[in-house]
Amino acid sequence: MRQQLWRQLASCTGGAQILEFALTMPLLVLFVVAIYDFGQAFNTREKLNFAARDGARLGSTLPTNDLSQESPVSVTAIRDLVDAELLAAGVNDCSLGSIQQSGTVAWTATGTCQNSSTFTVTIDRGLVVSPSPTASLPVQQISTHVDLQYPYQWQFGGVIQLLVPGASYAGTTIIETDAVAANQD
Repeated sequence: MRQQLWRQLASCTGGAQILEFALTMPLLVLFVVAIYDFGQAFNTREKLNFAARDGARLGSTLPTNDLSQESPVSVTAIRDLVDAELLAAGVNDCSLGSIQQSGTVAWTATGTCQNSSTFTVTIDRGLVVSPSPTASLPVQQISTHVDLQYPYQWQFGGVIQLLVPGASYAGTTIIETDAVAANQD
């Protein structure tokens, strides 16, 4: 009688399927969230790339005769363009502040995000770009350099809390991108 009961239990696969599902479902959820999260991070980086490129492109067309001022109009225009493009693309600008001089012809604007990380926009209107060593003419080009350092908050934290109660995952990564365009004046 006892052997017959064990044979019946061993031949039943319904419980095994439920157990397999219970073990694999959290991993599947983790993979789906990871794919979504990496896609969002890549998308944010592309939006930052576009804003930096457009800022450098605008800076290359603006005159440099106002750079001796404390708050040059040309640099403020670049900062405003970058900020407007990020907001239009749905990227949090972290309440980006006004520009502060950080070098001879370089300015920085910062903003504090929700997770206490800092978003930094650096605009250098006097970047010297030298040609390659094989160039026949030793001409140096003065360029505008726009550098963005954005704190990206990963979404893994919420899923990890569901899978492992009490676990914590800070999950902030700085996405850095920059662009350079030769000044036309």
